[in-house]
Amino acid sequence: MFVRNCTWAFLLVLVAAAAQAQEPAGPPSRGYTIFLRGTPIGREDVSIRTDASGTSIASQGRMSVPSSITTRHVEVKYGPDWTPLSFALDATVNGGDVTATSTFTNNVARTNGTQTGSPYSREHAISPQTVVLLPSSFFGAFEAVSRRFVNAPQGTELRAYVVPQAVTSVKLLASVSERIQVGKDFFDVVHFEAVWQIPGTGDLGLSITAMKDGSLVRFTVPSQGLDVIRADVAASTSRTQVFSNPGDEAVLIPALGFNIGATVTRSQTAAAGTRLPAVILLAGAGINDRDGMAHGVPTIGQLAGAMAKAGYLVVRYDKRGFGQSGGRSESSTLADQAEDVRSVVRWLNERKDVDPKRIAVVGHSEGAWVALLAGAKERKLAAVASLAGAGSTGAELVLDQQQKALEQSTLSPQDRASRVALQKQIHAAVLSGKGWEGVPANVRKEADTPWMQSVLTFDPARTLEDVRQPLLFVHGALDHEVEPSNAERLAEMARKDSKSKSVELVVVRGVNHLLTPAVTGEVREYASLDDRTVSKDVAEALNVWLAKTFAAVR
Repeated sequence: MFVRNCTWAFLLVLVAAAAQAQEPAGPPSRGYTIFLRGTPIGREDVSIRTDASGTSIASQGRMSVPSSITTRHVEVKYGPDWTPLSFALDATVNGGDVTATSTFTNNVARTNGTQTGSPYSREHAISPQTVVLLPSSFFGAFEAVSRRFVNAPQGTELRAYVVPQAVTSVKLLASVSERIQVGKDFFDVVHFEAVWQIPGTGDLGLSITAMKDGSLVRFTVPSQGLDVIRADVAASTSRTQVFSNPGDEAVLIPALGFNIGATVTRSQTAAAGTRLPAVILLAGAGINDRDGMAHGVPTIGQLAGAMAKAGYLVVRYDKRGFGQSGGRSESSTLADQAEDVRSVVRWLNERKDVDPKRIAVVGHSEGAWVALLAGAKERKLAAVASLAGAGSTGAELVLDQQQKALEQSTLSPQDRASRVALQKQIHAAVLSGKGWEGVPANVRKEADTPWMQSVLTFDPARTLEDVRQPLLFVHGALDHEVEPSNAERLAEMARKDSKSKSVELVVVRGVNHLLTPAVTGEVREYASLDDRTVSKDVAEALNVWLAKTFAAVR
């Protein structure tokens, strides 16, 4: 995904803030570390009890941002058929006591409680077998979701009561079996891609990983940089093997002060001693794992396999501060990510199975910008390709994607205008360091980062002026996250302003932003995609262009 992720963070963090009256708790059993953009911000200890009477999920914990939260105890109980029975919360938020007690009878949720001393009472009509959630604190509650999804078919939709705010739903988009590596050991898990459908606001993408019995291993909101991970899996020695190809080899690549966790995929038919052309693959914004998993599509992992079959040695890696890569994600900018590409180039140059004159970088979505930056700086790169890259400035792109999201919401014109005004205020404050008055503290925490500043100020036209390598721009004709006109704009700017002597443009019919076959290409269609495989036409366009480009430098 592209900068849409940070747009959703601004839109949806406001919803989370409105519901943050409750938080985690319960007798310790399984510990989870809570990360925000790679930085630990808290811990939650979750206990699960299942017997003939049903299932109880309880937790306790602390979290420092976006609010200071101490949860002394929180517990939700379900009957044997997952009908909710009761909910109780005892917590402190920013020094003020927060309590809640919910009962569920005759398909009605009745909640009484206090928020910082003020009592409230709410009632909501609910469906049978509704799951009970607290979006900004009690992450252990998603154990009910993972256990319900573990044997469910694609498209399963669970009704969800957000205490004490509203009734929403969580829909299963896709599930895939994976393996998690901790040190040298592996264990099998199931990875779910889901969407949290929030009435009046929009959809929030979720990634959930569970053991085969449904017990929660990891809960992630990619657009907000939120990651809740079981303590052993959160260790630096662990990574999720989301997708694998024949010929995959796990490696560590030295970078500037840390190592990059990566996978090398090479042709299974290459003769021993052959120096192969190499390709470095880059994922988009908010997609931090080496396989580029989004909406059930491991875009980067699948491209690596297709390109290795064509005779290339392909490298894909975890972004700094994620998976098995070291470094600090919270201070990472687009330029820093380009430096990581250069570290990979230096490492490839030292391999005896790589032709140092034939190394390319290919970036998808935001990764396309990083590829252009790397190409502008690294003369040892022989070719640069953009997949679904944007041709506008970062500030323009974020506003454009926000506008598209608002058009699909049910917000009133006045509410839409206020969201746009807030977004523009945030942009100005990020760029100037001033004008944060009136911006919610949790929104500022998300926006006031080096990465966001680098995104808003990025101008592909300026970067292209320093690119000398042959350039390829590939775009799906049905891409409605970054419209195909962006590729045409990039190609036009490259022909006019770059130092490249070869610029090619390929628009692939019937393909969306995920690079998969689609009917409409709209984001709402992702949940119902029949084919979650990267289009062969996209891979072929890359392979044909690289073969031609590399032939000229042999």
